[in-house]
Amino acid sequence: MSATAPVTVVLASASPRRRDLLNLIGIPHEVQPANIDESYRAGETPLEHVERLARGKAAAIDAPGSVTIGSDTIVVVDGDVLGKPRDREHACSMLRRLSGRSHIVMTAVAVRWRGEVRSAVEQVGVTFRSLGDDDIQRYIDTDEPMDKAGAYGIQGYGATIVERVDGDYFSVMGLPLNRLVRLMRELGLHYDFGPVSAD
Repeated sequence: MSATAPVTVVLASASPRRRDLLNLIGIPHEVQPANIDESYRAGETPLEHVERLARGKAAAIDAPGSVTIGSDTIVVVDGDVLGKPRDREHACSMLRRLSGRSHIVMTAVAVRWRGEVRSAVEQVGVTFRSLGDDDIQRYIDTDEPMDKAGAYGIQGYGATIVERVDGDYFSVMGLPLNRLVRLMRELGLHYDFGPVSAD
């Protein structure tokens, strides 16, 4: 058996939820948020967009000798992408649109190691219960919707408005852990329920 050595993992995101998820599976990491242009390109599909951003974030960090993880999450309904709300009124409009129906959450994850980038996109169906105006206003009053795509977070108060999740719950939170570990293995990185290592 070849010897392995631990490598530094850099998360190219300021998301506290992604940090929490890496901590959940015992991967020590540093945080270096990537500053990239997140605007859409002409003719780009939502799936192409979210994967490009994840790859761009992973590639944007200058951390030689480190594993870099980039990720991005979008909410898609009727073919439209719902980003973070501009204000309370915008959040209210998003939640009304999602009320009582299903939408798709797309989360892309990219891993960069020794100049090579591997990436994938998880697509998860999420269904909301029917929300009255009072429900929406009370949820917005928690301030939880204001910094999240689609104006909700499944891991907080938003858990009370989500009726069903069809797919990877952690993807809806912002980081598909199973897919992340598989991508690392494709790059020759080892994860044994703790720090990441390489030959």
